[in-house]
Amino acid sequence: MEFDFDRIIERRGTDSFKWWGCEGSDIIPLPVADMDFAAPPAAIEALHRRVDHGVFGYARAPRGAVEAVVAALARDHQWTIDPTWIVWLPGVVTGIGLCCRMLAPDEATVTFVPVYPPFLDNSVLAGRPQTRVPIAGRDGRWEIDFDSLEALTPPSARLLMLCTPQNPTGTVLPRRDVERLAAFALGRGMTILSDEIHCDLVLDPARRHVVPATLDPAVAARTITLSAPSKTYNLPGLGCAFAVIPDATLRRGFRAAAGEFVPSVNALGYAACEAAYREGTPWRTALLDYLRGNRDLVQAEVASMPGLSMNPVEATYLAWIDARRSGLADPVRAFLAAGVKLVDGALFGAPGFVRLNFGCPRARLAEALRRMRSALPQS
Repeated sequence: MEFDFDRIIERRGTDSFKWWGCEGSDIIPLPVADMDFAAPPAAIEALHRRVDHGVFGYARAPRGAVEAVVAALARDHQWTIDPTWIVWLPGVVTGIGLCCRMLAPDEATVTFVPVYPPFLDNSVLAGRPQTRVPIAGRDGRWEIDFDSLEALTPPSARLLMLCTPQNPTGTVLPRRDVERLAAFALGRGMTILSDEIHCDLVLDPARRHVVPATLDPAVAARTITLSAPSKTYNLPGLGCAFAVIPDATLRRGFRAAAGEFVPSVNALGYAACEAAYREGTPWRTALLDYLRGNRDLVQAEVASMPGLSMNPVEATYLAWIDARRSGLADPVRAFLAAGVKLVDGALFGAPGFVRLNFGCPRARLAEALRRMRSALPQS
């Protein structure tokens, strides 16, 4: 089956957060992590069927959606779960916030930087202390600095927050690192929060995503896994995510933190989720091939731009670009002036970097890269 990822779909005027502010200009926005591709046909058809019903009341998780998640985790990650372990959420960010709020006020979180901003913000919003451990660049890839982790983690730390595959660096943690992190967390009496929203977007065939909760029952009992179909199948605006929490006590605490203020998933989100996981594999396979081509283009072009560098992207559709030697006082502003909107690395805890979303038609990406080159000082 063929899918047209080269097709340009006009998103201006559609209330797209990613494209907001670009009306009336030719700016190419490559910041927010959603893709400029149409969702899988199976998901679109499921949405049409649900809309045709005409009634959109409050929804409970349909049996079909639950079964689709269970089947997808077994098929794609060799993880057999009990359906009762699933807690549905309107978004993974909500789950991150709930994990922080499960802690006592004096209990700390530990996370690795650079990282997706809600990892940093939710600890602050919950009023919990936070330790930030730098990720180290070694041998052309980003790796966990275990010496820093040991040295910086305070005795009060009770939540180890993992973003895996890692956003923004695109790193896939090798099994040995996942095992070492799990042993560290259990040895310190910590719960593991594992955000795996990009777990089905591994681009490097030599890398394999490892779900921490699959290591052994002891690790599973201390792990809250967050995921969603939103990134893989380009459905983020439908607000459908889930936590998988094998331990009943931990699951009750998570639900208690949610209380009555976390809204339920809507009927359209459930419909698209089920269809994507059940029928979206051919589309995802084609998407991954296309994204690999886009990744290769970005890596080749960035490598030839003076003052810019990046490590290979192993997963996600996000490029983490080091602009500290570019000669640009404000890389984000300079690239915007050239017509390309990116995200400032300072939001991830790493000033001087920019994040680029290459989940778009290749012609658009090539033009964005040409504009970025024009913004750089010419030697």
